[in-house]
Amino acid sequence: MSQRKRAVSASQNKTQRRSQATLNEDEEEASFSQVTSSQVQRARENFTSDQIDRKVAEVVQFILIKDQKKIPIRRADIGKHVIKDYKLLYTDIMNRVCRTFEQVFGLKLVETDPKNHIYILINKLDPIQGEPVSMRPVTQKKGLLFVILSVIFMKGGVIKENLVWNTLKKLRVDPGEKHDEFGDVKKVVTDEFVRQKYLEYVKIPHTEPVEYEFRWGLRAEKEVSKLKMLEFVGELFEQDPQSWTQQFREASTQSTVDTSSQRTSS
Repeated sequence: MSQRKRAVSASQNKTQRRSQATLNEDEEEASFSQVTSSQVQRARENFTSDQIDRKVAEVVQFILIKDQKKIPIRRADIGKHVIKDYKLLYTDIMNRVCRTFEQVFGLKLVETDPKNHIYILINKLDPIQGEPVSMRPVTQKKGLLFVILSVIFMKGGVIKENLVWNTLKKLRVDPGEKHDEFGDVKKVVTDEFVRQKYLEYVKIPHTEPVEYEFRWGLRAEKEVSKLKMLEFVGELFEQDPQSWTQQFREASTQSTVDTSSQRTSS
C-alpha cells in the first residue's frame, strides 16, 4: 500500500472512531432522558440504602478528582464511569451528591451548559464576617486571576488583552518572560484560566493584526462576588466602593440575585 493510501486509510479510521465516540455519547445522553417513573420506583426497590450511599460517595469522589484541575464535568462521564448500573437512579443520586457538596464541603455543583449537561463545582462558603478582603488567604495564581478579574470588572466587563498585559507588567509580572511562580504567564491566562471557565478570551472581529479581548467566564460569574471585589478595590485606593456608581450598582444586583437564588433553592 502506498504512503498516500495509508494516510487516507488512517484518516478514515480516525474519522470513524470519532463518529463512533460521538454516537456512543449521544446514546449515553439519551439513556438519561428515557427513564419513566415506574422504572425509577423499581430501581429504588432493587438497591439497598447502603449501596446507594456508596454510589453517592463514589460520585462525590469522582467530581472532586475531576475538579482538581477545574475542568468542567460532563454528565455522560459521570454516567459512564461511576453511575453505571444505577443510571435509573441518576436524579436521586445527584440530588444527594449536590446536598453533600453544599452541606459538607460548602461547594455547589452548577450546570453551565444545559444542552450538553456540563457542570462545574464552585465555592459557596461565605467569607468570615469582619475579615478584611485584602487579608484573606489566596494562592499566588488565584491572586493573579483576581487582579485580572478586577481590571475587567472596573473597566466595564470587557477589555483588550493589551490592557491586561500592561497591568501585569506594572505588577512585575511580564507576560513575555518566564515567571518563577507562574511559568508561561500568557499560557496560564489565555489557556488555563480559560479552560477553567474563569475567563473568556475572544477574538475581536475585523481587526488587523488580530486582536483579542477578555471577559469574565461562567465560573467567575458564579463563584466570584463582585461586591467583595469592589470592597477590595476600595481598600486599595482608600475609597468608598459606592464612589464607583456603575460598578456598585452591578455588584449589588449580583448580590441580590444570588441571595434570591439561595432562598429559592432552600
